[in-house]
Amino acid sequence: MSANQPEKLTDLVVARSATWQEPLHLEGGATLAPVTIAYEQYGELNAARDNVVLVLHALSGDAHVAGKLSSEDRRPGWWDGMIGPGKPFDTDRYCVICSNVLAGCKGSTGPSSVNPATNRPYGSDFPVITIGDMVRLQKLLIDSFGITRLLGIAGGSMGGMQVLEWAVRYPEAVASAIPIASTARHSAQQIAFNEVARQAIMADPDWSEGNYYDKKPPGRGLAVARMVGHITYMSDESMRQKFGRRQREENGIFEVESYLRYRGSQFVDRFDANSYLFITKAMDMFDLANGAQSLVPVLAKSRTRYLIISFTSDWLYPSYQSLEIVSALRRRN
Repeated sequence: MSANQPEKLTDLVVARSATWQEPLHLEGGATLAPVTIAYEQYGELNAARDNVVLVLHALSGDAHVAGKLSSEDRRPGWWDGMIGPGKPFDTDRYCVICSNVLAGCKGSTGPSSVNPATNRPYGSDFPVITIGDMVRLQKLLIDSFGITRLLGIAGGSMGGMQVLEWAVRYPEAVASAIPIASTARHSAQQIAFNEVARQAIMADPDWSEGNYYDKKPPGRGLAVARMVGHITYMSDESMRQKFGRRQREENGIFEVESYLRYRGSQFVDRFDANSYLFITKAMDMFDLANGAQSLVPVLAKSRTRYLIISFTSDWLYPSYQSLEIVSALRRRN
């Protein structure tokens, strides 16, 4: 394993990465080598190496969870309100680490990375990856710090899936877990929404079977995929309250239409379409119970304390899925 020098440095944040030349053996049977993980660290690792909180991001997130990387940054990281001195994840007490997932497009090895066999981006030749593969790469990073037990892990949506995977895959390595607005396995409806999003990308003529890195990317398809995602993030009631049937005076389009178009176009500027395809497929394949009906046996392996959080306004991950996890945890002993 080799750690790169900081990419950028400010008073608050250093963007880092670590690379392993040894092959990472994926659950689907393929291997990746070399493999890189991008990460950021906030707060100091104590001498006992037992004050670490690992934060795991959702589908559209990245390692930049708090602070700013440069003075030109318009906004801080995506969970800045939670991480920092005096904040819930108090960096005067805790060392917080957040990494970009495997198959991501923000520094970790993914479809846009160069395939050493061809000296071109992997594109659609990137191997199928799982939530378990993401977690195993994160474990390599944590091991490289000499950390044997995490004080806590936290993440929302897909980040919550990784939290659950950590807790059952490495039960002795996790003291507490906070999965937020997540699930132990996708329902048919959740898989369906992801498939519509994937088809929107692949129907874009610019997708070029995933080999678009030297030409125009499939921005229209990716924008529609993101629009589909944002529909699932809000219930009918929350949409009524936020948008109603209001229209914009200058062009007459509905406020909800304007919102979705903006979110779609904004996403295209910061995300890779192939990463969207591979990551959403990993989410759909995730099943904490490995095909079993009950979550009780698999959660019985965990020695972790849990705080399960859900939102009644979340249409994508309704509260019943969090309650299913809570029920299994209560019955595991």
